[in-house]
Amino acid sequence: MQKVLLCLIPALLCWTCKSSPTTDGSNLNNVPDPAHNSRNSIDWDGTYRGIMPCADCSGIKTELTLMADGSYSLGMLYLDKSENIFSDSGSFIWNEAGSAITLLKEGLTDPSQQYQVGENVLFKLDMEGNRITGELAERYWLHKAEPSEELQERYWKLVELRGKSIDKNEFSNKEVHIILKKEDFRVFGNGGCNTLLGSYEYDSKATSIRFSRMASTLMACPNLDEEQAFKNVLEMADNYAIKNDTLSLHKAKMAPLARFVEVYLR
Repeated sequence: MQKVLLCLIPALLCWTCKSSPTTDGSNLNNVPDPAHNSRNSIDWDGTYRGIMPCADCSGIKTELTLMADGSYSLGMLYLDKSENIFSDSGSFIWNEAGSAITLLKEGLTDPSQQYQVGENVLFKLDMEGNRITGELAERYWLHKAEPSEELQERYWKLVELRGKSIDKNEFSNKEVHIILKKEDFRVFGNGGCNTLLGSYEYDSKATSIRFSRMASTLMACPNLDEEQAFKNVLEMADNYAIKNDTLSLHKAKMAPLARFVEVYLR
């Protein structure tokens, strides 16, 4: 019996050491492990999207991109209130625990832009740095955007035509884009000045696509040659590819005729 007790004493002493509180009242087991916090153990860099609550509009469409180098870009669109997109960029800092970030504005922390970083989600924090609770709590979450696999119902902004990067000034004063609607397989967009419309058909498994009956308004705009070249490319394309948020249109196996990027805040 004495031998058994002698064996138990070291084990009890060891357990006591592990569970005893520190002098400041915290438990050693509750100290954040710097090797396993959000900053070090989660693939947090990427783009997060959602619609935040708004006091005087139907919602704030929000897109926040966190870069691995500690910089960010933020875009917000106040739905049903303005067509202007508020954009901001800068850097962000992590809290000491490596669990939350704060955006910096003009070198100062912005208490209205604090987020707890989770797996594929950002939780908006209040001005005191606390998680927002209650029935509307989930409306304060931004979810990480997955690489787009959908062709339809997205705003595709033209960024390259026949291997040449697009300069907005070459296409008058409007953003060149297309939107492929699910209803009746109609395509709408803008060629830089004139509104475009037509039809399309596609096969997602074969990644084939065909545009037809492409037409446009007849406004007398400068640089109509570039606009016509864009329409010609659409009518030539017979297949497509989507990688991340980039759409490429091809003719057979040739180099891309055009490249587009998805714009969430449209």
